[in-house]
Amino acid sequence: MIYFCPTPIGNLGDITIRTIEILKSVDIIFAEDKRVTVKLLNHYDIKAELRTYHKFNESEMSEKIIENIADRDIALVTDAGMPGISDPGAILVKKLIEEKIDFRVLPGANAALTALVLSGLDTDHFTFYGFASSKSSARKKELESLKDLKFTIIFYEAPHRIKDFLQDVYEVFGERKISISREITKVFEETIRSTTSKVIDEDITEKGEFVICIEGNNKEENYNIKELLEEELNKGVKKSQAVKEISKKYNIPKNDVYKESLNL
Repeated sequence: MIYFCPTPIGNLGDITIRTIEILKSVDIIFAEDKRVTVKLLNHYDIKAELRTYHKFNESEMSEKIIENIADRDIALVTDAGMPGISDPGAILVKKLIEEKIDFRVLPGANAALTALVLSGLDTDHFTFYGFASSKSSARKKELESLKDLKFTIIFYEAPHRIKDFLQDVYEVFGERKISISREITKVFEETIRSTTSKVIDEDITEKGEFVICIEGNNKEENYNIKELLEEELNKGVKKSQAVKEISKKYNIPKNDVYKESLNL
């Protein structure tokens, strides 16, 4: 069996009992960086054979794992968080599904969801985008494709790019609420809650991976419902049908359109 095991994103205590039990029971642990993983294993007195599985050998190692999986229990971990989420693991999952090989994904620490709750922004609907392009021109195109989304958007960003990223966000998104978290669960954990215009001038410590949560596009268009109805009626559209069409096309509550139609 292959187990995808999430590891702490900072505090070594943020690991489930089940994950510890699995890591103690498997024959081989594939790690993104053995130097990082060995610290976790030593902390919990876990003795296992360690091999590397990272973004530079992911395709090759995925094939080898599948070829040699018989009668062996294997765990896959990354340096921090959930394998496959902005970290190696997704390629192996796809190959396992293609080969109809059973596997397990264990629940555990995740920086994106932790930062989302910390942000105080809408958690009912959200999009996880991860890392945007490192180049400003390409990054702005990505942001343009996201700026009309109505729900919270979650990004990851490296410390040396955070200020450029925030500048591009303000230029494309305009004024929004924003939350920036770094060093989550660590000693120097920090969350800045601000707006896209003001956060540019904040004194941001450029250390640790950043998780940025940005408010969705909540701007309401001020449509003149009466004029929209008259336009449809002048085309010969029945009033009931006009109400339905306008509500759907302009995302206006149907009841509001119906009330206005009674005045015509």
